[in-house]
Amino acid sequence: MQNYIFSIAAVFIGALFVFIFKASSHKNLKLLLAFSGAFLLAITIFNLLPEVFENNPFAKRTGVWIMVGILLQKILEYFSKGAEHGHIHLDKETHQIPKLLFISLGLHAILEGFPLHHTDGILMGIIIHKIPIAMILTTFLLNTKIKKSVIILSLIIFALMTPLGTFISGNFTVVQNYYKEITALVIGIFLHVSTTILFESNEGHKFNITKLLIILLATITAYLI
Repeated sequence: MQNYIFSIAAVFIGALFVFIFKASSHKNLKLLLAFSGAFLLAITIFNLLPEVFENNPFAKRTGVWIMVGILLQKILEYFSKGAEHGHIHLDKETHQIPKLLFISLGLHAILEGFPLHHTDGILMGIIIHKIPIAMILTTFLLNTKIKKSVIILSLIIFALMTPLGTFISGNFTVVQNYYKEITALVIGIFLHVSTTILFESNEGHKFNITKLLIILLATITAYLI
């Protein structure tokens, strides 16, 4: 049950922070994104990768599914405009929720919920990943002409997507029979998202000791969980 509650709460924490404080420091948000990207990458490498390759006689096929996940995330980003790693470009004059953006984010969120019941540490990785994304998404939506009631409803639906993926993974036999393949797909998604966050957080490819320390802290934390 805590997997459902915490994954929902992560979206609400990010959204409430924006609703209450109105604006957030761009610099601090970049650091939070860098931490989330490094943490998600480390959790994927330390926990998810060993899980899908341990005692696996079909390792090459698993690698194919990881590549499919990377390519799928690339396709999703075409519609979401990179919202999964902090990039959202919306028409500020719009009165309607961008449907393709939310469909893409929803599918991403459903898939990332699949390993929650099975893999230690992945819940914390998803929480840390979702908070800054929810902050960025809420900030951009509030800067449009979309009604606040519609924005809140959209955020609630988005918050429910990861628990939906977790529920499907835990209750549908057909999904459980292909758990390793689906998890490999999710690994590909996580690898793409996390590395993109880390590469883009280093603007101009300049050395930044603060971001380096943040990344090291995230990696050590993920290892100790």
